[in-house]
Amino acid sequence: MQKEDDILVLEFQLGNKKALASLVKKWHLIFCKKAYWLVKDADVAKDIAQESWQVIIDKIETLNDVSRFGSWALRIVYSKSLDHLRIRSKERLRVSNTVEQQIGIVETYKENNTLKEVLLKAVKQLPGQQQVVVRLFYTQSYSLKEISETLSISVGTTKSRLYNAREKLKLILKYHNYET
Repeated sequence: MQKEDDILVLEFQLGNKKALASLVKKWHLIFCKKAYWLVKDADVAKDIAQESWQVIIDKIETLNDVSRFGSWALRIVYSKSLDHLRIRSKERLRVSNTVEQQIGIVETYKENNTLKEVLLKAVKQLPGQQQVVVRLFYTQSYSLKEISETLSISVGTTKSRLYNAREKLKLILKYHNYET
């Protein structure tokens, strides 16, 4: 098995494009599984595997020890997966900071302080994921699609979180005699 990879890598380095097709056929699913193991999203894992192939094709000429192809290629997939996780983490931090800024803006308005305090307390009682969706939707005027893209979740999940948040807010506000 290892010798087969060695031969395919050497043939590709020498210009045989069919050797690449054989490598892709053998390794692509392995790359997808490795990326999925890290990012836990099948579509993103497929994208990472595809991006990894592009890097592998561009840099395979620099691979001197063809017997190291598997570990070298998996390291590229691993690095691409970590890059994706870092970017997603930065996006979430940015969203969180934006939400915190919006909370500050909402809290600075003086009019209707009592109602605003009750609303803010009610929103703070929601689970974190629902808080973010509510704040992006109502204070930032993000569309459902924009929220789903920002949070890297589906539109359906966004709708579900917003619906569940509204239902919980209704119960909380009803408890405080602020019926909607």
